[in-house]
Amino acid sequence: MSLADWLHANPEIAWEEHNSAKRLAEILRTRGFDVVQNYLEFPTAFRATYGSGDINIGVIAEYDALPGLGHACGHNIISAIAVGAATALAAIADQLGITVTVYGTPAEEGGGGKIEMIDRGAFTELDFAMMAHPAPADVTRAVPYAVSHSTMTFTGKAAHAAAFPTEGINAADAMVIAQVAIGLLRQQLPATVRVHGVVTRGGEAPNAIAEQTVGRWYVRAKDLQELEETEVRVRRCFEAGALATGCTLEITPDSQPYSDFHNVEALEQLYDTNIRALGRSPITEGPEARMSSASTDMANVSHLVPAIHPYIGLNSYPISNHQFEFAAHCIGDAANAAIRDGAIALAWTAIDFAEQTSAKSPKHLTE
Repeated sequence: MSLADWLHANPEIAWEEHNSAKRLAEILRTRGFDVVQNYLEFPTAFRATYGSGDINIGVIAEYDALPGLGHACGHNIISAIAVGAATALAAIADQLGITVTVYGTPAEEGGGGKIEMIDRGAFTELDFAMMAHPAPADVTRAVPYAVSHSTMTFTGKAAHAAAFPTEGINAADAMVIAQVAIGLLRQQLPATVRVHGVVTRGGEAPNAIAEQTVGRWYVRAKDLQELEETEVRVRRCFEAGALATGCTLEITPDSQPYSDFHNVEALEQLYDTNIRALGRSPITEGPEARMSSASTDMANVSHLVPAIHPYIGLNSYPISNHQFEFAAHCIGDAANAAIRDGAIALAWTAIDFAEQTSAKSPKHLTE
């Protein structure tokens, strides 16, 4: 459990996980894995492989923390589960006829690290990819929203707010108009859509007309098509702010869109059976299950290779991911139990996949 504790005590945010990636790579190397760091020229990505079997099992590790919150999404637990499952599978890789491939993936928290890795050829050699994510409760099926991440910048003209207000072009007003428009738009948005953001720069001083304001905004929807349709409507809200005030507007994508998840019921059933054998009881509905709708770039991997992304429970509800208090649940007894059970369940699931794939056509498991 020391890996999870170390990561928790040394959080690194997206694209800056240098020590975290190095730590995981070193552990896997000492356990006999062939490790490539700076993988695909991503400084905080790695690939570690063990074995030479025809069936390639991918185990996915995430290790980026949240700005200002540390490991309040439990990626320290994800990494420990990945290392545990991969180590167990390596011990029987030759017997099963598998190759175990651990991908260290940076920047899940808004950076789309896996999507960038896909663009450079990652994951294509896998027959099956898997990871487990901590949450308030156990949930087998991931049903994440598709999501886009954008930075919105209004630029106006500074002026003294008391002496020369008429000389200014108010970028703060433009941002307010956009926010009000989005608030009104929500009346007409489908229940499957979420729009939310934060103003990261709201002006420099109260006695100066704001020359520039900046916000980061997420749009979420049930799938990429609905996401694209909603983005058009949200963009118009920002364009309204620019038009009304005379500001210019710049919209910059922070990452490529995260997709919805391509679920494979047969693979989910393998995991569900295994996690229940360990005494856990995954749920499918209710407030404790809502974390399963959180967006993830693992969803993009699921459209490339068959994949699962179950949630392993910390019994923390009503405390949930991305709350400061959740970070405290990501170390200690509940976290250690989640690491143990998550690693075992993933390893058992990979064994089931390998044995059934060897005995039959893999199509019955991956379609």
